[in-house]
Amino acid sequence: MTVCAPAELDRVYDYLGAGAHFVPLPRLGDPATVAALRNACIGADVVHAHGLEASVRAALALAGGGGGDRTPLVTTWDCRNQAHGAARGGVLRLLERRTVRAATVVLATSSELVDRARRRGARDARLAPVTVPPARGPVCLHDGKARAELGAVDRPLLMAVGALERGRGYRTLLDAARSWRELDPQPLLVIAGEGRERAALQRRIVAEGLPVRLIGRREDVAELLAAADVAVLPSRWEARSLLAQEALRLGVPLVATAVGGVPELVGDAAELVPYGDAEALARAVRGLLDDVERRMDLAAAGRVQAGTWPTEDETVAHVLSVYDELMGR
Repeated sequence: MTVCAPAELDRVYDYLGAGAHFVPLPRLGDPATVAALRNACIGADVVHAHGLEASVRAALALAGGGGGDRTPLVTTWDCRNQAHGAARGGVLRLLERRTVRAATVVLATSSELVDRARRRGARDARLAPVTVPPARGPVCLHDGKARAELGAVDRPLLMAVGALERGRGYRTLLDAARSWRELDPQPLLVIAGEGRERAALQRRIVAEGLPVRLIGRREDVAELLAAADVAVLPSRWEARSLLAQEALRLGVPLVATAVGGVPELVGDAAELVPYGDAEALARAVRGLLDDVERRMDLAAAGRVQAGTWPTEDETVAHVLSVYDELMGR
């Protein structure tokens, strides 16, 4: 197997250590990327691209002599492609159409993305949920050390995780946090992650005296999440949210927006609210903090729901079966 990706990703995922042949690619947007992919694709039995940008480049590489129509192209959609403004939205739709029509098979991680690919003209679009492996090692629920570090020993702890970017719903989350100031004890909302919105969010937290802490990127997210009373996912869109998966596995009650693939992922094992509705979000969290039995019911339902997801081995086996199918053609 050959993996083509920016050089820095090998340091993260250790492709070489896993036994793959690794081809480092130039930085995003460099025209040399397509040429490098074209050379790497020569003689390939199947090419698999992850995401829209990688799929566009892979399709160009194959069309330019890296295998052409003879080499099957699989593309995975695991997030909704974003665009702002009518002009950019039109370009996005054009890229999506060209990509899915060049692909032999489109694998999508939610039913909504399958429908989107089919609307764009995909010949073969399939649901292929991807489940991330659970956190390694023991995780202690309601760990006192973690709560003490975060400053939530004698108060409820709410946890959100994700990049501090537009579309992740953090502005709405801060709106909801205003109403939690009235509660006694006052809950603490902790947000783990970094991004361009951090400075703006921090200014609001200070100016409005919100019970919120931004703690940046953390390597111990599973441990912090396990210590929480409620996990919160306020995003504008998600396919198979990592936070939702981890919270349900750990039995942490989850309040999430009913967007994208979230309802399909969590079933009845979470409280769902409309995106952008700060009042509904605040009310759902308050309801859980006031109802211990409901939290316990959601914790149990979350573990049951997590048991219905494909395992890591099943996810790999599914993708390999697609490869076998295409090579058998």
